[in-house]
Amino acid sequence: QRKMGSEKTLVIGMFGFGVVGEGLYKVLKQTPSLKASIKKVCIKNPSKKRNAPASLFTSEKNDLLFDPEINVIVEVINDSVAGYEIVTTALNNGKDVVSASKKMLSEHLPELIALQHTTGRSLLYEASACASIPVIRNLEEYYDNDLLHSIKAIVNGSTNFILTKMFEEKLNFNEALLLAQQLGFAETDPTLDIEGYDAANKWVLLLAHSYGITTTIDQMLFNGITQINELDAKVAQSRNQSIKLVAQAKKLQNGTVASFLLPQFVDHADQLYFVKNEYNGVVIESGFADKQFFYGKGAGSFPTASAVLSDIAALRYGYRYEYKKLTQQVPSTLSGDFHLRIYISFEDLANIPKEEFASIEEWHSGNERSYLIGTIPLKSILHKDWWKTNNTSLVLMPDNIIENTALTELKKMSLSLAGL
Repeated sequence: QRKMGSEKTLVIGMFGFGVVGEGLYKVLKQTPSLKASIKKVCIKNPSKKRNAPASLFTSEKNDLLFDPEINVIVEVINDSVAGYEIVTTALNNGKDVVSASKKMLSEHLPELIALQHTTGRSLLYEASACASIPVIRNLEEYYDNDLLHSIKAIVNGSTNFILTKMFEEKLNFNEALLLAQQLGFAETDPTLDIEGYDAANKWVLLLAHSYGITTTIDQMLFNGITQINELDAKVAQSRNQSIKLVAQAKKLQNGTVASFLLPQFVDHADQLYFVKNEYNGVVIESGFADKQFFYGKGAGSFPTASAVLSDIAALRYGYRYEYKKLTQQVPSTLSGDFHLRIYISFEDLANIPKEEFASIEEWHSGNERSYLIGTIPLKSILHKDWWKTNNTSLVLMPDNIIENTALTELKKMSLSLAGL
């Protein structure tokens, strides 16, 4: 929502001067036309040498939050508890806020939406999902809930880099992870990336702007890539496919939405197949526009700073998210009632609940690892651990959502479960 009228001069107080904060500082110096300047930067460690004048920095948060001249707070720290306090205090003090903290936003989204309504201030967070790709604002402004058929996305650059190296350079998982860490694409402690938490936090935000669904990662079906192994990669390549960590949501025939974030076989003809290394990609399918594909860098100093900059520019005209899909339409609801086509590789069939599969279409027995491809109800995977333990690997098939109406045909073609 854009308020009409003249643009205002923005005086910024920024929390954090890491990769993104320093990137934004440099970018703002190169864009004087923006009429935005950083007045103060709050940092944790005042003794650290920084590439900016010492007078810019303070370690006292109230120097920013209670300065009447500062009308925009930019929050780019990686502490979600402190971030929430900063953002809520700023909104309550009549300041607009730009944030890149997906974990903080995903944990508190309903409260933050309510606070924007009560304070009349704006909280923008394009940089929190897919960095340089303007996906949140496009979902918010351009795609109506009723016309949005599906959205699928690669939203984590670290895992995409690791999987790319496993496929293109035949590295194993640990070798690819080490390379990602050496090049700065993965943290020293990579848990949040490789186990899927970072991507899941971003997906919470994208679901809210796609379908008006507010959820949390605790309710979500998601996993990372730590179980993906050489057999899985060989199977993918034999099918002219790759494996990507893909977040996906699709409107079902009954109007509810299927949503999950899991490793997935991606066909050579799919746009996401060509999203490699630290890049992110989003494919949106809508009623009349067919498929649209967004592609760009999903991490890094300048790509993330560019998204923060875009939000700052929008604040000059009083732009706010309207959350129309939450407030002006009947929000969609998440479905628990569909089946998924999955590939499972494993060492011991005894660890696989084969009786829960509605159908099994392929079965390959090997000396060390075996695998099967079949269709299983969501409830047999959601909040269950069997597919994350005992060295088991679960990857979705490309055509992965089976609505319950289509099950009868599948069961006719199923291999006999009794013989396994």
